[in-house]
Parts: sequence; structure tokens; C-alpha cells
Amino acid sequence: MDNVDAAGLGIGDDHPPRVMGVLNVSKESPYDPSVFDDPGEAAAYVDEALIGEGADIVDVGLESANKKFDVLSAEGELDRLDTAVETLESTSGDAIWSIETRYAEVAEAALDAGFDMVNDIAGFADPDLPAVCEEYDVAVAKMASPPDLTRPGAVEETPWAERKGAVWADAADYVDMVYEALKQNGLTDKTIVDPAFGGWSEAQTIEQDREAFRRLREFRGLGKPMLVSINRKNFLRSLTGRSTEDALASSLAATSMAVERGAHVVRTHDVRETVDAVAVGHEFARDRVRDGDGGAADPHVEELDVTTTGEAHRHAERLDVDAGIAGESVARVFEVAGVDDSTADRLAAAAEDAGVAYAPTGDGCVLAGTIAAFDRLCADSEGSEGPYAAVLGRLQQSGY
Repeated sequence: MDNVDAAGLGIGDDHPPRVMGVLNVSKESPYDPSVFDDPGEAAAYVDEALIGEGADIVDVGLESANKKFDVLSAEGELDRLDTAVETLESTSGDAIWSIETRYAEVAEAALDAGFDMVNDIAGFADPDLPAVCEEYDVAVAKMASPPDLTRPGAVEETPWAERKGAVWADAADYVDMVYEALKQNGLTDKTIVDPAFGGWSEAQTIEQDREAFRRLREFRGLGKPMLVSINRKNFLRSLTGRSTEDALASSLAATSMAVERGAHVVRTHDVRETVDAVAVGHEFARDRVRDGDGGAADPHVEELDVTTTGEAHRHAERLDVDAGIAGESVARVFEVAGVDDSTADRLAAAAEDAGVAYAPTGDGCVLAGTIAAFDRLCADSEGSEGPYAAVLGRLQQSGY
């Protein structure tokens, strides 16, 4: 996992999770408490409610990314940039300043004016934007998106059959599409990936957002730090039936989970509360070894954050190793109870042949092994009958 230096702020596994507070200078933005068009008022808000409450990064939006509104042109964004720059110059707090845009020329103008990083909501749809970020040597958050400046985040609108082939497009699920969208048009050395939560197209469903969140660790397979923007979003609100104004609790619960699952930056309108949620998630995240500089005298050893074969597959792809290692990367443990001696003996013999650990109990056993080992064990189910077949069937039903 790469670390990213964002104007002196470390982002990645070797650093604490960072909180990105939101400031909007767009009249269309849906969350009124963060919207300002007066630089003085905006600066006071940043100093008090963002930096003052613990934000490491201030992300300034020049327009609403809501799909209900027309896309603002680069010229339209540049007309609003003066307000953002005046705000930056009027604040007294210390933070990294990020400009949210999809246009290379806006990013360049903002960087020239003192901004420190870029938040590209269109996934490098402007092919010049990554080059600008590399020229200025700045961090850039890249949100999953089709290569279309007018459709930020609308991953399913990518012509996948053309880009990846019809066979891939037919087999891919939504998370596969998000993952590939993050890869398209490349990644700079200082890219931070954003899986694009929030219903960016009419086709995107709440369940797709939830599935992407369940599988959040898979995006670590890209080898880059990860940003999540989940604050008060519908895939969380709909679980509790709360309005946007009443959705803080669900956002904070998900924030802790996101950090525990490997998120490095959390973008939010609720900085003070999110700082606390991030601290909880960070404290209870998995403790993994990551040490050594990678030289011949000091080999680097890193335990990958893998809990499913899908996560292992992503890392195998990035590292260009045999995908078969994924099945050997994840272990499962099952308790089996209420079996007769004959069934227990047969399980013990089959487990030994398959490489599954077997430990007898009073009326059954405990089975433990990798996914690949359980695949070998359950391959013995064909033609089997009775209690033995029932045990193997239930193992398969679990999905391991």
C-alpha cells in the first residue's frame, strides 16, 4: 500500500486516518450549512466548523455534483474560484486545501492560487488533469466515474463492452465496474481512490452502494490510499428511515466501519463528530505487520488486509501473481454437531485428504481450513448421501 504526501500531510497505512471537511461556494449544493458565497463568512465557517473542529483537509466545491443540475463549464467554475481563493487567504487555521473539480484548467488555476491538492469527481475524464497533478506534484483524489465530464460518478454508463469486452461486461457486477473505473486513465503516484458512494446515476441503486461498502476492502487492492464520502447519504439513511438532517448517527456508525475496513480519508460535513468516529474505527482496525524499507538488507514485509477471496484476488491482480493464491489466503472455521460415529469418521478421513484441519468434539467436530481446502473437501459431495452429504451441503450453502 502506497503512502501519499499531500503538501506535508501523510495519507496511507503509515499515518492516522484523515478528516476532510467540506466547504461549498455553489448555490445549488444540497446541504445548506456548508454553502457560502461571501469569502468572509466562508472563512469564519472554515476556521470554526472545519479546521477548528479537527479537519485535516478543507475540500472546496465550486458546483453541486447533483445529477439534477446542469454541469457547470470550466469557465463557470473559474468564475467562482475567486471566492474560494479569497476564503483560503482569509482563514487563519492550518489545513490542506483541496479543490473539487473535473477540469484540468481549473485545477491548475487553483494550484497556482495556493491550493494543495485536487479532488477529481470525474475520474480523470479530462485527460490533462493527471498531468497537471503530476507537474505540480500534488495529491489527487480520483472518484470512480465514466470517461465523461458530464456524468461524474455514473459508473454504469461506461461503455464496458467496448472497454473490457462483452464477456467481461456480462459477468461483471457493480463493484467490478467501480474497481475498473478507478483504474481507467491510470493512477498518478499520489492518487487517492474514491469508490463513488451516493447514487450518481438513475441506474445506481441503494443496494449497489451497500454492496460496495460491504466489499470496501477490495479497493485496497489498487495499492492506493482510499477516500470515502458517505456522510448522510441515502444508502445509509434508508436503513433507518431518517431524513438528511437526522442521519448523523448512521453516518458516524458507517464512518467507524469504513476506517476499520481500510479508509484513509473521510469526507464529511460533520467534522467534530466524524473526528471521534474516525478515532474509534482506527483504534479497532486490524493490527497488521508493515515493516522494512524493501532493500536487500531490510526486506519489506506487509500483511495484506484480506478477509475474503475477492479481496485476495484484487491484490493478486495488482501484484501479477497466480490468482489461485486467493483460495489459499482465507480460512474458515465450522462447528459440526450431532453426527454419528460413521459420519464423523468419514469427515475426518475426507478432511485429512483435503487439507482441512479436523478436531473431534463430544458429538461432532470442528473443521478449519482455507477456502481452497474446503473446495477440495466439498468436491467429495457428489454421489454422497445421508448425514455426510448434509454436512458438505451446508458447508457449500455457507459460501465458506
